[in-house]
Amino acid sequence: MIPRMLLSFSVFLLTAIYTATTAAAVSQDADGRDAADNLASMLKSYETYQADFIQIVVNERGHHVQESRGSLKAKRPGLFYWETSAPMPQFVVSNGSTVEVYDPDLEQVTVHNLDKQVQNTPALLLSGKVDNLDETYKVSQRNLGEHTSEFTLKPRSPDSLFVSLRLTFFKGELQEMRMQDSLSQLSVLSFNHIQVNEPVDGSIFTLNYPEGVDIIRDGA
Repeated sequence: MIPRMLLSFSVFLLTAIYTATTAAAVSQDADGRDAADNLASMLKSYETYQADFIQIVVNERGHHVQESRGSLKAKRPGLFYWETSAPMPQFVVSNGSTVEVYDPDLEQVTVHNLDKQVQNTPALLLSGKVDNLDETYKVSQRNLGEHTSEFTLKPRSPDSLFVSLRLTFFKGELQEMRMQDSLSQLSVLSFNHIQVNEPVDGSIFTLNYPEGVDIIRDGA
């Protein structure tokens, strides 16, 4: 089973400058292939991305069922770090070939291989490969005024882990992600204290956990 934290993110970026066709805040849909190319160009321009986040989960009835806070760091190619500090600590780290999920309260580490399905989860789009996005997703783009762009990704595979994902960028920075899963649950991730293309110490992408914790591996 792929960890819920990976489904709930986790993320993306850009340096391209979007220019609205009019001065008014009127949105205009981009062609699907152009939208995918635009998003891929943005994401690839992020060598590193660091931010704090607040994540809110809303159920199918619109009820607020969970809120969590933490931080993330991503570095291309393939390095990803996610830490949830409240309400329960959890660490998720990818070294490009595996994903480790450490739950201190459970004294347990789960190791997942980065197969194709996991690589296509929202959390790892930030640090993974983003070429040919249009082969995996139906991508649409809206430019809202001069500084805000939205991209909506809908997986082409019926076996996808989510139904839709919306990324909102403001002045070149990823500000928010909204993901709806197959159970109509909505996860909203809002970022702050954002740093783009600032140095990230590579040691952060290696999990250190106490001796004696249970280690569970895929296929074990």
